[in-house]
Amino acid sequence: MRGLGELEARVMDVLWSAEEPLRVRAVLDRLDSDRPLAYTTVMTVLDNLHGKGYVRRHRAGRAYEYTAVESREEVGARLLREVLQSSGDTEQVLLHFARSASPEESDILRRALGRRDPS
Repeated sequence: MRGLGELEARVMDVLWSAEEPLRVRAVLDRLDSDRPLAYTTVMTVLDNLHGKGYVRRHRAGRAYEYTAVESREEVGARLLREVLQSSGDTEQVLLHFARSASPEESDILRRALGRRDPS
């Protein structure tokens, strides 16, 4: 799976905040946009997200309804994993990240490492 473009990320925000599957029109209506978007633009973005594996769709009459495949947090973790795997030097990337982490991020990492299963 590849990363998200700007409009794709905004569409995913809509799907992540929805409590039910959404049709294209509902996504379009919920998008916060400074310029008008065409229905077909949102439909194309959703089709691209489906092709990338970010959303699943199922038929509801003549239209599709869309839901996110993974939570926002799961996507973030997967993208981080992909960056680490493609970096060529996982250890150096992790060490650089740890040195550049904010105090809050460092606290989160310490808590997470403290909960690791020792096996």
